[in-house]
Amino acid sequence: MKKLTLLLAFITVSTIFTSCAQKRDKTVESITAKELHQKQNGIVLIDVRTPEEFADGYIKNAKNINFYDDSFMNKINKLDKKQPVYIYCKKGGRSAKAAQKLKAAGFEKVYDLEGGISQWKDDNFELVK
Repeated sequence: MKKLTLLLAFITVSTIFTSCAQKRDKTVESITAKELHQKQNGIVLIDVRTPEEFADGYIKNAKNINFYDDSFMNKINKLDKKQPVYIYCKKGGRSAKAAQKLKAAGFEKVYDLEGGISQWKDDNFELVK
């Protein structure tokens, strides 16, 4: 009985540590508008909104790769997977899905803009039109 109790305790502790380790996966990290604004130059910045949304205004140096486009992954896979990639959408939903696709495709570091371009605008950062 004592061995069974120890075994169950070990399994419980192992499960907790394994689940915590999975949550600490830093392949996809959130980044605030302020943090992105400070490192905006010289980065790979992808706007995953539609071309129509992109035309209404985008963050300087962003490249538009429409998440809904059938060729989304083909275009994404042309990027250097070892270089950090910063992505955003309107509010964060599409970019979160896109971030998971980039992660699954083997990108080493992906940053997702918290609150998307809406937060960027709310923080009064400039857009290109």
